[in-house]
Amino acid sequence: MLEFLICSMLTIFPDFLFRRYVQGKRIGREINLYSMWFELRYGITACVILTVSLITMIFYFHPSTTNVTAVFRTVTILPESNGRVAEVFVGTNEKVAAGAPLFRLDDKEQRAALETARRRVAEIEAETTVAQSELASADGLIAQAEGAYLQALNELETQVELNQRNPNIVARREIERLQVAADGRKGALAAAVSNKQTLQTKIASLLPAQKASAEAALAQAQVELDKTTVRAGVAGTVQQFGLRAGDIVNPMIRSAGILVPEERRIGLIAGFGQIESQVMKTGMIAEATCIGKPFTIIPMVVTEVQDVIAAGQFRPTDQLVDVQQLARPGTLTTYLEPLFEGQLTGIPPGSSCIANAYTSNHDALHEPGISTGRWLYLHVIDAVALVHAAILRLQALLLPVQTLVLTGH
Repeated sequence: MLEFLICSMLTIFPDFLFRRYVQGKRIGREINLYSMWFELRYGITACVILTVSLITMIFYFHPSTTNVTAVFRTVTILPESNGRVAEVFVGTNEKVAAGAPLFRLDDKEQRAALETARRRVAEIEAETTVAQSELASADGLIAQAEGAYLQALNELETQVELNQRNPNIVARREIERLQVAADGRKGALAAAVSNKQTLQTKIASLLPAQKASAEAALAQAQVELDKTTVRAGVAGTVQQFGLRAGDIVNPMIRSAGILVPEERRIGLIAGFGQIESQVMKTGMIAEATCIGKPFTIIPMVVTEVQDVIAAGQFRPTDQLVDVQQLARPGTLTTYLEPLFEGQLTGIPPGSSCIANAYTSNHDALHEPGISTGRWLYLHVIDAVALVHAAILRLQALLLPVQTLVLTGH
């Protein structure tokens, strides 16, 4: 209507002035309800053409949408594994801090595994103590084996020397027996030394490795036990939390509730028409008015324009997708952020809004060598944004009336 009134001032009104003061035709006589179309046909036709062109230009270069929502983030409350609830620490609509416990699952199995891992660590520590005692005992065995070997070796050398002096004094068989005894005690000494090296290797490498593995298993068991207590990842308010002791929670089927973070708003998400995909650009200035905060115009800026339209998505299934199922036209998802800090304060999260985005040709108008026709055309595009801005302000004024009176909500 506003566009028609503006266009009529440039078309129908001049045509009427020409008929009235040049041709002398008056309203109610020559110009009446039946002759109006014939008398003012040029102005009416030009007004319709100009109005349609103006509306097309306004809504194309300065798009508007009512599909705008003040979105906010939520966090699903889920355990990392299935289990039966043993204890609940919070209630619905209760505010919690980050890291606060929400509920605990039955942890008998995890506690048993933790105790087993703890006992294994203690067992390896005991094995280390025993190995150190055996190492001290190995030194005594080596000393004993060395003494026995030296004694056997001395007896052998004595008998060999006596045999060299007089072969008839010592029998050859006796010398062979002493040689065998000396070799045996030498082997026992080597075995004692090897046993000590084995104990040293066990104490230095094997037992520490086993202890590290046992401690890792202990840490894993502790992690599994900690998982049974579900905690809040961020500070916020617990919503739709009807969990009670004895309930079964499954992360694949049933969630425990929803946590609404305190820092939850990320801005406005708007769905513009697909035809406006060529003019919607990141950095465009926009304005919005929300039903949750009436009589307020919020300056915004376009921070991101999604390069795909969600209506055309599909996932691999066991059935072929019929294009008819995707025929419903989707919108161009656009993210809007407030131009100034704190502009969204007071708007309830999830509020429905109305938004306009404005095309700016400031840089194009200052390009060197721009033609007069293009300069005038770009100026007209920027100027008609005032009409759309005025319409948004009228909508902001009428939105409470429309909501409370006309729709009765």
